[in-house]
Amino acid sequence: MTDYDFLLIGAGILGLSTARELQQRYPGSRVCVVEKEQVPAYHQTGHNSGVIHAGVYYTPGSLKARFCFEGNRAIKSFCLEHDIEFDECGKLLVATDSTEVERMQVLIERSKQNGLTIEVLDHNQLAEAEPNISGLSAIRVPSTGIVSYTAICHRLAELIKLDGGEILYGSAVHALTEFENDVIVCCDDRRLSARKLIACGGVMADRLVRLLGGKPDFQIVPFRGDYYRLAAHHNQIIRHLIYPIPDPALPFLGVHLTRMIDGSVTVGPNAVVNFSREGYSRFAFSFTDAIEMFRFPGFRRVVWKNFSAAMQELKKGLWKSSYLKEVQKYSPSVQLDDLQPYPPGIRAQAVSTDGQLVDDFLFHHTGNSLIVCNAPSPAATSCFPIARHIVDQLSDQRISLRSVV
Repeated sequence: MTDYDFLLIGAGILGLSTARELQQRYPGSRVCVVEKEQVPAYHQTGHNSGVIHAGVYYTPGSLKARFCFEGNRAIKSFCLEHDIEFDECGKLLVATDSTEVERMQVLIERSKQNGLTIEVLDHNQLAEAEPNISGLSAIRVPSTGIVSYTAICHRLAELIKLDGGEILYGSAVHALTEFENDVIVCCDDRRLSARKLIACGGVMADRLVRLLGGKPDFQIVPFRGDYYRLAAHHNQIIRHLIYPIPDPALPFLGVHLTRMIDGSVTVGPNAVVNFSREGYSRFAFSFTDAIEMFRFPGFRRVVWKNFSAAMQELKKGLWKSSYLKEVQKYSPSVQLDDLQPYPPGIRAQAVSTDGQLVDDFLFHHTGNSLIVCNAPSPAATSCFPIARHIVDQLSDQRISLRSVV
């Protein structure tokens, strides 16, 4: 058996940033990250839109709002320190009708409460800022940016190993046993022991709770987000990121145009229930995952509450022309042939037993373990303050490390 002070499950951006925070908080401690894939950032982190969010949408005072505001600055600082490319291109939230203009007022007030600097553009100012975008007015959020979170993960992995930490790839966790002073982790042919366990397992969060003997009052429901990439001749179609004004009755933000750090422009995502936690094909299906979802009362309730919206999202996922209509509301020059294939992503969404989509961060604690159960967008933007929050919670417990007095 190999002994560690801290063992982390998951080499996505949350797992790696937390491992790095532990090394900095407890110099000389033995830190290990186990990851079932062969590379970091294989799942959610490597399939997101690469946006450095500012925090427009989030309820003032919530963890999402606080972490996003702090994380926006922390991500940029990390990139500057480690020579990782990013672009503070800004974002426009575009209102295309009178209803959306009214909804803008809520976002304007919320932005101010969250400490953001914004500008409100009228029709003429919007046309000047974005000649290829149509709308009545818009909110400009200058601090929004773009980056490769996969590049950040690779750099974090390098720093962890340079500081004496280990990252064990190809190590799927299949058993967890917690004792009074440590946790035993069995992954394939390895048996590991750690004083403290932190799990950032994304779509497997509820299953990790069960492996520890817990009975979660939530379940992870995977939502697939389909993307398209615009044809290369449209790479200069926008200067900012272009987002719609979201409908507060719906749980997701809607289809938007995103400049990527490689110079391309993507369109998406929608939000479709995926019947496989890690199957990225539009028709991926896991019998185990599907049965588990249908047996969970919260899943049936959330589908019933949002049935109409779910059908609309499914329609966009199946018919490109439906997707195009969403884009043409604010970008009429985009045509059907401009929408080219692009890899989808899967969002791990915690759903409560009563059918509510858990909107903020959710953690499961035991004596020696902490499991991140829900890390909604903007989790990638917020990775560094989330990591500090996790380590702060560990520090509130009694920590007796093998390597550090």
